[in-house]
Amino acid sequence: MPASSIRARVRAEMIDEIKATARRHLATDGADLSLRAVARDMGMVSSAIYRYFPSRDDLLTALIIEAYHALGEAVESADAAVDRADLRGRWHAACRAARTWALAHPAEYALLYGSPVPGYAAPVDTVLPAQRPPRTLIGILRDGVADGRLAPPDDDLPEPVRSDLAEIATGLFPGLPEALLARGMAGWTQLFGLISFDLFGRLGPALPHRDAYFDHQTALMADLVGLP
Repeated sequence: MPASSIRARVRAEMIDEIKATARRHLATDGADLSLRAVARDMGMVSSAIYRYFPSRDDLLTALIIEAYHALGEAVESADAAVDRADLRGRWHAACRAARTWALAHPAEYALLYGSPVPGYAAPVDTVLPAQRPPRTLIGILRDGVADGRLAPPDDDLPEPVRSDLAEIATGLFPGLPEALLARGMAGWTQLFGLISFDLFGRLGPALPHRDAYFDHQTALMADLVGLP
């Protein structure tokens, strides 16, 4: 194996180890990572870690992108496993997959949807990975419209809202009616609000049957969207 390939492999392995150590810090210390602490846990001098991640923000960005892709993969795989004609089944599967991933990876979920990290501004590199879950959910609606199984609602949207949604639809979901996109986005934001309330203990002890409550809420979202 050429020396350059060996160096590349060693570098990739080191980057993976740094990210794995950083994820452990997320679980114990939250998102305010310290490169020095990560380096110390790995037995490295603090200056060495900067050869792989020039700043804390670069490491956070790598973790965020990786987490968004993992969540997106979970949601997309769940949707793909359901019959294309079963729009409501696809919606429920995608929503459950998002919650299952969040419960299995609470620190990574908190990094994506929890409190903003002080001093950190997510770069444009995070935008496309972040779109994967909502693209899947809205894609279910787009399929329903295309097949004639989902009729757009006759909602009277405020003109500024309609204009914003028309721009989103043009760029991401051509042909999707603005009123239906509005309902789909309501379902998307309610989904992650519901997951956050569950994961961060905001529901309290009054709702011990969380799985059943989640399914009930996602059914209400499906009703709002108009899924048959």
